[in-house]
Amino acid sequence: QVQPVESGGGLVQAGGSLRLSCAASGRTFTSYMGWFRQAPGKEREIVANINWSGRNTYYADSVKGRFTISRDNAKNTVYLQMNSLKPEDTAVYYCAASLWAGARSQSEYDYWGQGTQVTVSS
Repeated sequence: QVQPVESGGGLVQAGGSLRLSCAASGRTFTSYMGWFRQAPGKEREIVANINWSGRNTYYADSVKGRFTISRDNAKNTVYLQMNSLKPEDTAVYYCAASLWAGARSQSEYDYWGQGTQVTVSS
């Protein structure tokens, strides 16, 4: 079992920055860690993922160049640095852990956090 716990959400003005953290307790060896988000009335979508070594990352087109995913395995923590935030980034952000290499779809992620709200005002 892996229990991800997100933190770092909040309210920020457009153009601002936030850093989300995801601390994973329990069985900490997982292949991929991912960040997803779900805006009101929309389906949950992947934002970014990262493999165990941190060498392989993926970003959704909508956040490429603005968001950076990273991980510190010594601290069992994954981060999402979000810069140049836009109102359309407003969503609940979820951290998830997968045992599958290259995992991008929700169904490939086995363990989920409760989510943290990010609100970007215009």
